[in-house]
Amino acid sequence: MLQALALGISALILSALPAFAQQAAAQSEPLPSQCQAIAQRLPGATFASFSPSALPVVKTAMAATDMGEVKISFIGHSTYFIETPDGVGIATDYSGVFKPPRLPDVVTMNKAHSTHYTLTPDPGIAHVLHGWSDVPGEKAVHHLTVGDVYIRNVVSDIRNWGGGIEENGNSIFIFEVAGLCIGHLGHLHFELNENQYAEIGRLDVLMVPVDGGLTMGADSMSRVVQRLRSSLILPMHRWGPPLDSFLAMFDGRFDIAYAKSPVITVSLKNLPKKPTILVPQGL
Repeated sequence: MLQALALGISALILSALPAFAQQAAAQSEPLPSQCQAIAQRLPGATFASFSPSALPVVKTAMAATDMGEVKISFIGHSTYFIETPDGVGIATDYSGVFKPPRLPDVVTMNKAHSTHYTLTPDPGIAHVLHGWSDVPGEKAVHHLTVGDVYIRNVVSDIRNWGGGIEENGNSIFIFEVAGLCIGHLGHLHFELNENQYAEIGRLDVLMVPVDGGLTMGADSMSRVVQRLRSSLILPMHRWGPPLDSFLAMFDGRFDIAYAKSPVITVSLKNLPKKPTILVPQGL
């Protein structure tokens, strides 16, 4: 009964999207997120919100169709290269040091830090998204559709080099494509609050820093990962041995696997049934 209810709600949401997309484009408003449990932006429909701790994760009606495959490659540090079914290329945390196999169409830079951004990206990159605002304390806001991917961000505070707090200095970028919700936590320094979890919504694939302290300690980061309850967790931002400390935090609650290929192919149909931490080649 629960599954039938979820499928019915999902069908209603999907049927409303084409007309609403035209309306949003005309009014220059962001499209409704497929990954958020928020209904205010979608007239005439209500999103279902299920707590992962109380009920099983329910996939939407989109899972019944083949929406294509997303290819993900670890490039270096915290840069992953995402290729959508329509061929849009996205490089996360792009600094220009770690270069993907081809020029990206979109690059995201979560934090104004030398290993996470560049102010001189290749001019051939069509979309360069900064995760911070040039006005201190203001939020960077992104709602961008490129081909078959919708890109948005959720901001968080970070520590600065002086030991203080830089408000809204980091962005968690979220890529919605092929029915998947893919999130990159960026340089996350603090555990997320309830509003941030609500803004993020569902994440099927989660890219998470595992440096053991430059961002957050393994214990704190593991709590964020367990709360988000993503199907596939991709570590990044590794500095030496902390990866083992991070993996040890899960005690069998998540499976642990090692990628057999440099390119990880993900779709709604092949997401692991049990949450899995997949260590990419080259980490």
